[in-house]
Amino acid sequence: MKISYSYLTTLALTSTTSTLAFSPVCVQQQQQQQQTIASTSTALQANGERRKKALKTAAKSILSLTLAAGGAAAPVFAAKKTVEAAAVVETVDKSFDLVSKVVPVVGAAAAAFAAKSVFSSSGSAAPAQDFLETEPYWDQSAVPVNTFKNKAPFTGKVVSTKRIVGPQATGETCHIIVNHEGDFPYWEGQSWGVIPPGTREKDGKPHSVRLYSIASSRYGDDMSGKTGSLCVRRATYWCPELQADDPAKKGICSNFLCDTQPGDEIVMTGPAGKVMLMPEEDPKTDLIMVATGTGIAPYRGFIRRLFVESTPAANAYKGQAWLFLGVANSDALLYDDEWQAVKKDHPEQFRLDYALSREQNNKKGGKMYIQDKVEEYSDEIFTKLDNGAHIYFCGLKGMMPGIQDMLKSVCESKGISFDEWIKGLKKAKQWHVEVY
Repeated sequence: MKISYSYLTTLALTSTTSTLAFSPVCVQQQQQQQQTIASTSTALQANGERRKKALKTAAKSILSLTLAAGGAAAPVFAAKKTVEAAAVVETVDKSFDLVSKVVPVVGAAAAAFAAKSVFSSSGSAAPAQDFLETEPYWDQSAVPVNTFKNKAPFTGKVVSTKRIVGPQATGETCHIIVNHEGDFPYWEGQSWGVIPPGTREKDGKPHSVRLYSIASSRYGDDMSGKTGSLCVRRATYWCPELQADDPAKKGICSNFLCDTQPGDEIVMTGPAGKVMLMPEEDPKTDLIMVATGTGIAPYRGFIRRLFVESTPAANAYKGQAWLFLGVANSDALLYDDEWQAVKKDHPEQFRLDYALSREQNNKKGGKMYIQDKVEEYSDEIFTKLDNGAHIYFCGLKGMMPGIQDMLKSVCESKGISFDEWIKGLKKAKQWHVEVY
């Protein structure tokens, strides 16, 4: 999404006065900053280097004033609203018309934070996500593994916890953003370990670590390189005798994570694993991503890296990424709005297929499970794999028997030895499985 930085700066200029009315910052500092902002406002209509310099000056002044007035916390939430509003801005001229509608909701704090986010040192639009790359970017020799261990874990802080499924979903799934201040780097496809607080009832020892696939790229949802995200389904147990959830049998770690609030601390280990890493050396490589439920997590990192962020991988990628997701019903779909946006922007490079077991039927008239949906495209998938595509499977381990039975059946119909076929894919490192 291209955002007009003139719009963001104008919004900040317009809204600063109203925020200052409630600010504890000293009057002298207010006046100095306002004078700086005012002196640059006339230059916003200029072109070329003069305009860029003016925008840089204004953004820095607004940021300094806002942080003095309200601190850094408030802009984080409000900036999101600014960027959402900016999505409808197509030209600089339109931005001026929109300011009066957005200012009362957003305020100067959001504008300042957003302005800081979209300005680079050259005064251009949002900087590229290229500051966490190796040289060359596809070299996996420096992938971080087990930087933090059980005996010396890392403590992150929750930025936000949000339910991301509808009311008719078969369970609760949350998207949790964790701030690691850039001290816990990871790559797409890796996992974080989480040690829930408290001790085990049976022996009083600390709880064991639970692994969760990371649901963001290495740059995090805010693209700062200082956060990471988890996609967690709350594990509960329905007792047929009680006809209610039995709290004694609920998942310790998943319920802890889904109940977290901003500022809560999470004790973490990792990052773990290399099996789910993306092959980026050949940018023409097709990716086939198969998930059930929260197994979608690593693929969100893949897709953001290839299609949402301005990364070296995105700039080079010429292949096709094909996502299969299996859930119970439409309300249980995860990140559908994000997939639809990527599909709209990259219709030739991104494909999407859902298997909704309680809403769709397979070709035999039974429930549509993930293996049934993949089988519908088996000819095309086998061709892609023959041409070097990589296939990924992530989700509950119960998904794999159905997947393997289906693939074996397809191999038999094609006169292919299933065992040799799988062996060949594994040898070529085209076969990636992470189930739990």
